[in-house]
Amino acid sequence: MSTHVRPRSAARSGVSLGPLLQWLQRDIRKHSILYLMVLPGIIYFLVFRYLPMYGAIIAFKDYRVLEGFTNSPWVGLKYFRSMFSSPFFYNVLVNTLLISFYKLIFGLPMAIIMALLLNEVRVSWFKRSVQTITYLPHFLSWVVVFGVLLTTLSPSTGLLNKAIVATGSQPVNFLANPGWFRSVLVVSDIWKDLGWGTIIYLAALAGISPSLYEAAVVDGASRLDRIRYITLPSLLPVIVLVTLLRIGNLLSAGFEQIFVLYNPSVYAVSDIIDTWVYRQGIQSFQFSLAAAVGLFKGAVGALLLITSNWLAKRFAGVGIW
Repeated sequence: MSTHVRPRSAARSGVSLGPLLQWLQRDIRKHSILYLMVLPGIIYFLVFRYLPMYGAIIAFKDYRVLEGFTNSPWVGLKYFRSMFSSPFFYNVLVNTLLISFYKLIFGLPMAIIMALLLNEVRVSWFKRSVQTITYLPHFLSWVVVFGVLLTTLSPSTGLLNKAIVATGSQPVNFLANPGWFRSVLVVSDIWKDLGWGTIIYLAALAGISPSLYEAAVVDGASRLDRIRYITLPSLLPVIVLVTLLRIGNLLSAGFEQIFVLYNPSVYAVSDIIDTWVYRQGIQSFQFSLAAAVGLFKGAVGALLLITSNWLAKRFAGVGIW
């Protein structure tokens, strides 16, 4: 009897695939313009995200440029052991986690608060002006931001230090002081990306039905009550989504920002995984070590994302999938 069941199941699977392909062909013909619009994005991810994954094999090889990917000798987990045994690795790992965590816990609430405040503003020109002013820094490169920070925080000519000296205190070299440098990183990151995060939450707020607020007003709810019981619950899916994406990138603390701002005097508190890999893997031509660290970051990021998504679905009822 079993000899007849297997062909039938195989036949069923073969039959079910045909209608699916036919439906896909019909859908592509029907929505050809939409598929053409999506095509550049698909090509981008294939060429720049998925195809380069083949190069990850050099993490398990003693990669030699002249011999290429295929001819370089296999060394197994040698570079993973080298990564974990490095005297600098755990320091840069702690720095990465701390800086990313600070940016998350301070930056995320600031964007939500700004969106809530702007949502309550009824003077349209003032609302648009604040949005523009807070959004503009997002388009500045970190080189330009460094110039702004240098003008503001320089111990000799900085505006902030001039105010400190005017009070009778000694100037502070914020950009070279290990006790202040992480704060400079977090504050400058929040200042630069506050407007971008605010727009995301404002877009979510625009989707809330006005009838909910009208019913709350009729029931006598105050403005704070409306924010607490209508606005924040409606924002919860977006907050969870943004938080999960940030947690998935917890081991990427912002290479460009730190690379532009840091210096040897603050390596102890600002050297992160990416800057360490840049010096060890790129400048010292240890490409296999850099690939091993990249695989480690990807694995940890995926684990953090899966775990945080499970926790969000369990306790908040909202997740990415």
